[in-house]
Amino acid sequence: MTSAIRMGVLALLWGSGFLWIKISLNEGLTPGWITFVRCLLGAAVLLALAFGAGQRLPRDRATWGRLAVAAFFCNALPFLLFSIGEQTVDSGVAGVLNATTPLWALLIGLALGSERPLSVPRLAGLGLGFAGVLLIFAPWSHGSGLMSWGALALLGASASYAVAFAYMARHLTGRGTAPLALSAAQLTTATGLSTPALAAGGAATVTWAGVLAVVVLGVFATGLTFHLNYRMIAEEGPTAAATVGYLLPVVSVTLGAVVLGEPLTARVVAGMAVVLVGVGLTRSNRTPPAGTEPRPVAPPSARDRLGTP
Repeated sequence: MTSAIRMGVLALLWGSGFLWIKISLNEGLTPGWITFVRCLLGAAVLLALAFGAGQRLPRDRATWGRLAVAAFFCNALPFLLFSIGEQTVDSGVAGVLNATTPLWALLIGLALGSERPLSVPRLAGLGLGFAGVLLIFAPWSHGSGLMSWGALALLGASASYAVAFAYMARHLTGRGTAPLALSAAQLTTATGLSTPALAAGGAATVTWAGVLAVVVLGVFATGLTFHLNYRMIAEEGPTAAATVGYLLPVVSVTLGAVVLGEPLTARVVAGMAVVLVGVGLTRSNRTPPAGTEPRPVAPPSARDRLGTP
């Protein structure tokens, strides 16, 4: 598989996750069930791949304790928040908001002292990124605003990713556990953590379309993408893998418009462009302190790129 084809497959799988969430919701599945089944199927895929590769899960209690924290902020919580947010927000817009993860990561890094003082381009990028979010939701217009519960849930999911990546970079990476096994253990833990969410939101309606959507979400857009991501990092390096992230909002917006008929207004397109330019500027001349660069042990966003739902 050539680099361009692999990049296209990864972008399509990751970016389509927002579409599958929306279809699952439209078919009557609750956010709690979507989160649980997604984690369960993704964990099953990764466990099979890890065992097939001869990688063993961690055995010490301390690692599992750290995995519980990472699984909550990187999987159980953001997966649930994205499903809640997409109840009222289009899937394409959800994909664009997921692109704000590096902006939240930058703010967290500044607060923790792990980021160097902002240069002019990175400061401009930070401002542009959040200006793009404002442009998308247009809080000055009637009937839509940044303070809607759906929008806040989506922004909270992106911020949760950023918290998780900072934690994993400090406490999970480079400690001797094979990355594929570590990710399998993390999603397995997330499955357990997402179980209480099944009781929230009432009973779910089961349809063939809803089941198919959540299966594709769990197997392909969650589990399989982890494995393909590791292959790209190993064979082409983190820079090539990071480039895929910039295609995710484009994929989510396009699929939302084509498959679900979501409105693709000039304001949303402009906001998406502003967000991506802002994120690009925040990544310019970035020299992280030694020991803070995440290694490939987490979902795609942990590798210095935009997030995954």
